[in-house]
Amino acid sequence: MTFESLTRPRLLFAASFLAVVGLLAYGLWLQHALHLEPCPMCILQRYAFAAVGVVALVAAIHNAGAVGTRIYGGLLIVAALAGGGVAARQTWLQHNPPKLADCGPGLEFMVESFPLSEALPMIFRGSGDCSKVDWTFLGLSIAEWALACFIGLVIVGVVTLIRARAAGR
Repeated sequence: MTFESLTRPRLLFAASFLAVVGLLAYGLWLQHALHLEPCPMCILQRYAFAAVGVVALVAAIHNAGAVGTRIYGGLLIVAALAGGGVAARQTWLQHNPPKLADCGPGLEFMVESFPLSEALPMIFRGSGDCSKVDWTFLGLSIAEWALACFIGLVIVGVVTLIRARAAGR
């Protein structure tokens, strides 16, 4: 297999979808088997991974032309950047925890009880839960691994755009 064949947009989208399914399944396993409850920022990252997965699945199924492939690639990048931003903020909070660790309300309570304009700043402010590191692998927390995965997905999106443009699709 050549690099050219491995970087076909539909193959990249399909691989991205499978990777996201694996990441979401692992997150659910961590939650239900190891009883690690996700914080509000973790839940937002799950939503971003799900958005990437939906875009990637639709793009893999739909044999889009030039414009469609670029739109799917752009949407994948936007969703991955959004999730990466949340993961970066949580990583920062983990390295610089608030002086007063306050677990704060859960995501569901915040969204139901406050208008979105008030709930979002509360979510991104983080809480004691968001700055706590419950699990690591190779010295990286879940948020750091999520950030690395989002960066990888952005790269996949960029490669997809480049390949679509080079192929004249």
